[in-house]
Amino acid sequence: MHVMQWFTDHPHYQSNPFFVGGSSYAGKMSPIIAQHISQEIELGKQPRINLKGYVVGNPVTGSDYDDNFRVPYAHGVGIISDQLYEAAILNCKGSYIRPTNKMCVRVLNTFQNLVSEIDVPQILGVNCIRGMLTHKFLSEEYTQLSDPSPEQPTIDCFSYRYYLCNIWANDDSTREALGVKRGTTREFIRCKKSIPYASEVPSSIKYHFNLTSRGYRALVFSGDHDLVIPFLSTHAWIRSFNFSVVDDWRAWHLDGQAAGFTITYANYMTFATIKGGGHVSIEHRPKQCLAMVQRWLDNEPL
Repeated sequence: MHVMQWFTDHPHYQSNPFFVGGSSYAGKMSPIIAQHISQEIELGKQPRINLKGYVVGNPVTGSDYDDNFRVPYAHGVGIISDQLYEAAILNCKGSYIRPTNKMCVRVLNTFQNLVSEIDVPQILGVNCIRGMLTHKFLSEEYTQLSDPSPEQPTIDCFSYRYYLCNIWANDDSTREALGVKRGTTREFIRCKKSIPYASEVPSSIKYHFNLTSRGYRALVFSGDHDLVIPFLSTHAWIRSFNFSVVDDWRAWHLDGQAAGFTITYANYMTFATIKGGGHVSIEHRPKQCLAMVQRWLDNEPL
């Protein structure tokens, strides 16, 4: 495991508190990596990492929770009508994955058409890839989170920075500064879908439960304007653990204003929303995210 090798090569960091972190799809891998490290610690493996916990933002879990709360969230923020939402409840019975009847399929097709009008990772953002949501049902992956469009987005698009990232990373001077050896890679692609891999973990939820039950701290946060992994879905699987509430739902503040809302559970599990944040809140609300994480790392109330 790379992190173990890194600490072997840099032993002076071994005593520092260590937290695993990631957002979006990396939020699925983070608790898996953290649990692997915790198991190595229990086995007495060296180097002994001072693992304290993990932080994940709008985390993918791979479970049905990820998909089944998009419809109620879309209704809550006014993307779909009361009538369509009621039809979805009636015909899909609360399960919007792998529909089994024609009426549910029809409802979900209408839902997809309406959703295609907005920027799914940040519902208040400029919709720069309208019509590119080619998935038929909710369980299929959103294309804007993976390979970037070959066309240059306009400068008012949030994805314009991703386009610039590709140009920067493929510049010879950048590669030289980063120490990338010539010939080791042809082209940097920010999110490469064509890499072959096997999906061996259907859901990461059990890893969250295992880690927090063993005393590791967890901060799970969600941008409240994300339709990819709505905060409703994340809070739902956290609530499924039935942990007792230590600090009930309340606002947390920055500069005298509510920056989001938070709740803390037993077993060192903290959930927080980022007001105005999208799928990757550290991009949309960096100041708020920094304050939130810093307070949490310092063992202070958010």
